Amino acid sequence: MRRVSAAVVEEGGRVLITRRNPNDSLGGYWEFPGGKLESNETPQQCLKRELDEELGVLSVPGQILCESVYEYDHGEFKIIGILTELISVDFMLKMHDKIDWVKISELLN
Repeated sequence: MRRVSAAVVEEGGRVLITRRNPNDSLGGYWEFPGGKLESNETPQQCLKRELDEELGVLSVPGQILCESVYEYDHGEFKIIGILTELISVDFMLKMHDKIDWVKISELLN
């Protein structure tokens, strides 16, 4: 099972989500930004690296909020949601085609 860190960034009742590039696996789907853990990383170290690589932002990952297991056609994944603070918000989208701040009450839409 692959492990994935996901940033839960909340500001003013809104959370940060990113949309996967249409040409990638699960293209067009919205997600919390993050990525797969490497063998020598903690979930927080992974998240800090991924947010820098994929969004060009510095971050301070904090406590783990939740963990969930999902099965896709391409494998089984444990998603680790981590409360995260962004140091900068000058986003440079490298792996996603859109980014948005949405109200928590609208996440399931």
